[in-house]
Amino acid sequence: MINWILLGVAVPLTVAGLFWRKRVCSRLRASDSPEKKDKRRKMFATMLIVVGAYLIITRLIELVFGPSEQQGIEFSLWPERVDFYGFTLSVTVIYTWIVMAALIVAALVIRLTIFRRFKDVPKGAQNVIELIVEMVRKYVDSQAHGTGELLCSYILTIGALMLGCAFLELFKLRAPTSDITMTFALAIMTFILINANGVKKKGVGGRIKSLASPTPVVFVFRAISELAIPVSMACRLFGNMLGGMIVMDMLYSALGTGAVGIPSLAGLFFNVFHPLIQAFIFITLTLTFISEAIE
Repeated sequence: MINWILLGVAVPLTVAGLFWRKRVCSRLRASDSPEKKDKRRKMFATMLIVVGAYLIITRLIELVFGPSEQQGIEFSLWPERVDFYGFTLSVTVIYTWIVMAALIVAALVIRLTIFRRFKDVPKGAQNVIELIVEMVRKYVDSQAHGTGELLCSYILTIGALMLGCAFLELFKLRAPTSDITMTFALAIMTFILINANGVKKKGVGGRIKSLASPTPVVFVFRAISELAIPVSMACRLFGNMLGGMIVMDMLYSALGTGAVGIPSLAGLFFNVFHPLIQAFIFITLTLTFISEAIE
């Protein structure tokens, strides 16, 4: 009964909004200097249409398919595990392999099509790829001077891998970056790069000496802080990606049959914009720590 009442209210509201907006638009087109009042009326009419259409769609879905089952949110900190040719693997490992395979195929296609006919004056797709590489190289150099040529490929690879992992969430799959083991693997690679670049620049003795600067008293504290870097980076990325996934699950569960349109808008942030921010932060922290190691 409630659905029929809401539907009966939503239909005339939507129709009224359509006529209201049409009349306001006609007035705006006829006026040489439209008033702010008319612009606000147009905005309110549009909002009325959107709300009315949303109610109509969601009520019709519930009337046709019935109310959604109320289910509690069940979540495990650790991803599910599956048997894979005699080995027990987490699903995030398999998803990571899928992303890696897709990136390798994409790299081969680019290499065999675009760069096979490499031109001195770039055009089209070659121009776009060279622009991306140049932007990344300049950013790496700005954050860790003198490492652009060395680290550009690594940074591009890490960025592409993290975005590919986040892309899986659009298919209701758990992003590998929401698995603490995955984020620790990325953080450990960063830790190795930090110390490898520090040793390359200063030597083993110079790297150790830098940890004892300005006085040997701080060596223990500096060493502990260095060991804490991969832990903090891994937990930071894990917590942010896990939080985004939980928020989306809660949104779907709370809206039920009303999960039309709203999760898509939220997904633009939690599945697109949010992973981009986290990838950028992880890369920036990597370059910042490398810069400190080579100073």
